[in-house]
Amino acid sequence: MSRKSSQTLAEQLKPFVAPFRHDGSGTFHLKSYKTDDKGGLDKDKAEKILEANRKHLSDFQEKLYAQDRWSLLVILQGMDASGKDSAIKSIFEGVNPQGCEVTSFKQPTAHELDHDFMWRAMIALPGRGRIGVFNRSYYEECLVTRVHPEILAQEKLPPKLVTKNIWRERFADICAFERYLSRNGTVILKFFLNLSKQEQRERFLDRLEQPSKNWKFSMNDISERALWPRYMAVYQEIVRHTSTPFAPWHVVPADHKWFARVVIGSAIVSALESLDLHFPRADKASLREFKKVREALQHEGKGRRKAKTARSGMTAKTRSSK
Repeated sequence: MSRKSSQTLAEQLKPFVAPFRHDGSGTFHLKSYKTDDKGGLDKDKAEKILEANRKHLSDFQEKLYAQDRWSLLVILQGMDASGKDSAIKSIFEGVNPQGCEVTSFKQPTAHELDHDFMWRAMIALPGRGRIGVFNRSYYEECLVTRVHPEILAQEKLPPKLVTKNIWRERFADICAFERYLSRNGTVILKFFLNLSKQEQRERFLDRLEQPSKNWKFSMNDISERALWPRYMAVYQEIVRHTSTPFAPWHVVPADHKWFARVVIGSAIVSALESLDLHFPRADKASLREFKKVREALQHEGKGRRKAKTARSGMTAKTRSSK
């Protein structure tokens, strides 16, 4: 057996996961993570890894669904045009939709604003045996609301609760919530698609130049772009304060979409492999029942064949008599 074939999937994929994973140990500086990293790959090699990851993910998803014990929550955060939508489409291609659900969190509705800031995410959590993908998430309530304080005012919080400590309090609430989920069988993987401002510019221009992509563009994207330094500072705070061993952040180089998909897919496949997923095994009582059912079905088949033979004989006899 070759060294590569004897390695686990996680070991093989580690070069595309470990450098970008932050679990809260040590210091974190967003500028230490390059946005244009390719992990030593080219597009052709990356596509082979992507295709292999899709096959592994499809296999693990079937076992996850059948075992009905664990659930997986994938959280994708990033600036506009960072590639969240296309990453979901590419990575989960071929996965059974019955066991996977994508939720996109837009501007909160009036009904959602009548609840706590994590309520709408809680009711969208994946059940046991399922994969849930959050395209943006409750982290928006520590991001957009922090960059735009006027939005926080719309959340109807009692004024005395809106203090200078509110962001640290939300970070603490999120960490407690994610710890609770992990203790109840939900594996949490968080990805920040780390896009450069220059690459976002190119993608915005591409959207403007291609009629089929015009719908993706909004003038609001430009006004948010002007706040880029503020957003990066807040993202750094989010990763620093909410990275934990049970819910790590992955700072994904997003300037090259194909490599971002390698990182995200590899992290997901590695996490699922660690769960030792397998199809449920039938107990002895069930096996005895299966034997009886098999015998009954086989007997039914024999009866049908005898009836068919008898009908054929009658037909032949009738023809000969004529």
